Amino acid sequence: MSQQPDSYDAVTTISSDQTMTGETLASTGKDENALLVTGGTSTASDMSISRDSADSTGGDSASFYGVGAAILATGGELTVTDSVITTDANGGAGLFAYGDGVIHVSDTAITTLRNTSGGIHVAGGGTLYAENLIVTTSGESSAAIRSDRGSGVMVVDGGTYTSNGSGSPAVYVTADITVSNASLTATGSEALCLEGLNSVQLNNCVLSGDMPDLDQNDNTWTVILYQSMSGDSQIGKGTFEMTGGTLVSLNGGIFYTTNTQSEFTVSGVTIEAENPDYLLRCTGNANARGWGQTGRNGADCVFTAIGQELSGDVIWDSISTLDMRLTEGSVLTGAFIDDESCAGEGGNGTASLTIGKDSTWVVTGDSVLTNLIGDGGFIMDDIGLNVTIVGADGTFYAVGDSNYTVTVLGEFNH
Repeated sequence: MSQQPDSYDAVTTISSDQTMTGETLASTGKDENALLVTGGTSTASDMSISRDSADSTGGDSASFYGVGAAILATGGELTVTDSVITTDANGGAGLFAYGDGVIHVSDTAITTLRNTSGGIHVAGGGTLYAENLIVTTSGESSAAIRSDRGSGVMVVDGGTYTSNGSGSPAVYVTADITVSNASLTATGSEALCLEGLNSVQLNNCVLSGDMPDLDQNDNTWTVILYQSMSGDSQIGKGTFEMTGGTLVSLNGGIFYTTNTQSEFTVSGVTIEAENPDYLLRCTGNANARGWGQTGRNGADCVFTAIGQELSGDVIWDSISTLDMRLTEGSVLTGAFIDDESCAGEGGNGTASLTIGKDSTWVVTGDSVLTNLIGDGGFIMDDIGLNVTIVGADGTFYAVGDSNYTVTVLGEFNH
């Protein structure tokens, strides 16, 4: 594992208050920064900053500590405006805030071309505020909005963020990240990846993913909340909240959670997905990527829909716990499916659905779940017929004209 460097190589180092305007900084050294900020309160406007090195290392030292980033702040506070930042070097992040470093950046274009080269990046507790950026990344492990070991805080407002590389979501979350009024696109990866005890809040954003089908994965997803066990994030509940805006899924399923505690809240989001593999998958995994112990790596998930249209199946297993809540007129169109393919010898997990007042479950296939609470909501099939609801012991709670049957293994209250 990479250790924090004792020092950094840089073309220019700032340790006290400075003002830079209209300057060009070009870094060509191996694993060096073009601009390093260690202290003071400084501004940089109308800058042209580049990193171009064919032999830079990249890897963990770049991801965890900002080695080789075009701009790195390890202390002090830097404000960057109206500038152009380009990197063509492994580990060449555009802007990186680490430790006590704070970066404010606005109206700036950032382009990175190589691997482990996020557009804007925080780690080790760094703080970064971004406004109206145009960010494009092309390498592997190069999310447009990226974070890594040690967490941090990132607040983003406006702008366009596009990642084009493999394993490069538009947003990679191992920090506390808020994004508003932005376009977030991954052309070769999931749209958003969140690991461990971290959070992301999206407000009125367009979030789009196009993840390829890969043999090492049990399935394909658009948004994932998980724990990789790599040590990059603290174990705990990951939180995803999306309000307004649009979520586009171009391949696979939509929401996936495994080997973690997780909480999803979606409110008034337009979800665009043509025949998704699933709406939500809350299960264990086959551990091909080391995500927990096989048969014990399920998810503990709360999923809340607020005034939300949802379409697709909900997949769960007996080593996971799912609490799904439809509120404020939400509509779920899909089936509940118990899929034990990654559950090993099984467990005591549950899947519960609460259908709140004026909310509706439109059943599209035979379904199995543990608890079904109809708290003023409606249950019908996709042509408006009542479904048959039966208990695990054969008790009929409702007999409908639909071809579909819902089996409730535990509590039924409607």
